[in-house]
Amino acid sequence: MKRRYRYPLPIYIIILILLLLSQSVRSAVNMHLYGALVAEPCVIPPGEENITLDFGAVIDKYLYINNRTPGQAFVINLTQCDLSLGNVVDITFTGKESPNLTGMLALAPESQASGVAIGMETPDGNFLPLNKKVQSYPLAAGTSAVTVHAYLQGEPAAIINERIVPGPFSAVATFNLKYQ
Repeated sequence: MKRRYRYPLPIYIIILILLLLSQSVRSAVNMHLYGALVAEPCVIPPGEENITLDFGAVIDKYLYINNRTPGQAFVINLTQCDLSLGNVVDITFTGKESPNLTGMLALAPESQASGVAIGMETPDGNFLPLNKKVQSYPLAAGTSAVTVHAYLQGEPAAIINERIVPGPFSAVATFNLKYQ
């Protein structure tokens, strides 16, 4: 005698399929989250994480005569400084270094200008080389500001041979803060 089922599939097969599906859904929602909570002496104010500096129009003849532009100031603002967590900040600027001007920032590959690099210095004119701890700055309770100047400098061979290529340029550097 043939056995007949009321359902197209036996109920135990349906239950097995549902169990397998429910196991795969459960394992798909597992998450492992981790990190480290740290206390920093200061905070960069929201919206000031990225600093843009516009050199405007730089005339190549100025670079042939002076080798570089005057420094343009930009400020790294630090707020909510708690001196019990650190009273000094070391700043390091990182980025792609110019092959022709040691310690200076190379222009981005999409730049049309060439024969120049970007240097950074303190307001007193002390050179701040790229990719090296440059200087320690004392912090003040509450708010501190670090002023840095950036300038455009012609590469020596480009100046001697008058081969600075004009055009739009850009570059990106990152500043890293280490508190002590």
